Amino acid sequence: MSITAETDMIGMQAVSKAVALTLRAMQSYAKPGMSTKELDDFGARMLYSFGAKSAPYSTYKFPGCTCICVNHEVAHGIPSASKILKDGDLVNVDVSAEMNGFWADNGGSFVLGQDIHNHNSLVEASKQILKKAISNIKGGVRIKDVGYIIEKEADKRGYKVIHNLTGHGIGKKLHEEPSIPNYRDQMNFSRFRKNSVVAVETFIATHSTLAVLDNPKLDEWTLVGNKGGYVAQHEHTIVVTDGAPVILTEANGIWNL
Repeated sequence: MSITAETDMIGMQAVSKAVALTLRAMQSYAKPGMSTKELDDFGARMLYSFGAKSAPYSTYKFPGCTCICVNHEVAHGIPSASKILKDGDLVNVDVSAEMNGFWADNGGSFVLGQDIHNHNSLVEASKQILKKAISNIKGGVRIKDVGYIIEKEADKRGYKVIHNLTGHGIGKKLHEEPSIPNYRDQMNFSRFRKNSVVAVETFIATHSTLAVLDNPKLDEWTLVGNKGGYVAQHEHTIVVTDGAPVILTEANGIWNL
């Protein structure tokens, strides 16, 4: 969507604050011994307290309020009472919601407790690459050039990017045009438009370049890497301007954790 009136900005700020504070609270609430279902239930209660509705459930009937991935899972992890968090796990929480006709999306990966499996360097790379990518976004910039920044910065750190998961437009529904890949797609001639709202996200990987279904016979949602390894994701919803973007989900504090 594009911000065309003050009411648009007010609506986007409100729903973005709801998802940002929910994400931040869920990351703080997560503890070893807790199930991902318990963590999801906590997030659902918080979104409800804001008057927001889960976007994955509303849009796709996803079996959970939020997407929670653990270790080798890349995206769309289903909250489960049998999936118990452990010290050192690489956890990703993705929170998106609708409120009063406006939609916002954010996510973040983190290491639970002590970094006994050495995931922190991957997490930090994802955070810093997202920051650099967003700092280069303004009206008229080519989307593929920002994808190249993400890909180049990942390569400099010895990592890869997932090619078939992307950022996206957002605002009047969960997923809108344009698609924002994590690599330089030479066939993408789109540019960022001033006043448009987009969700920019990184998918920084240790081994894989594609996300594939983990067990399609049992679960049509959970994605893992095609070559194994781990993936860290971080995401902000922003408004594109002629200068520095407005980061609507800044309250999630993912760059401060």
